Amino acid sequence: QVQLVESGGGLVQPGGSLRLSCATSRSIFSIYTMGWYRQAPGSQRELVAAITSGGSTNYADSVKGRFTISRDSAKNTVYLQMNSLKPEDTAVYYCKAEQRVFAYWGQGTQVTVSS
Repeated sequence: QVQLVESGGGLVQPGGSLRLSCATSRSIFSIYTMGWYRQAPGSQRELVAAITSGGSTNYADSVKGRFTISRDSAKNTVYLQMNSLKPEDTAVYYCKAEQRVFAYWGQGTQVTVSS
């Protein structure tokens, strides 16, 4: 059974920072593309950022220059560093592992940006 264990969400003021983590097994981490998605109330789930097993990244336009996705092979963990957070970044953030027809999701972690 594939597990993606997320952590790092919480409440932060506008302009603040948070770092999300998603840990999984080596067999998944070594070959799957890892991504972060988010879903705000009443909205569809959307891609925030993704990183391939080779280290290539892509970002949603709304987070470019503010968020950074990275992966640590020693810990089988992918990170999402979120800086300059805005109220519109408020959502449940989900980790996803994907390769071809296979996809696995984490349980989600709440990020709330509010003063």
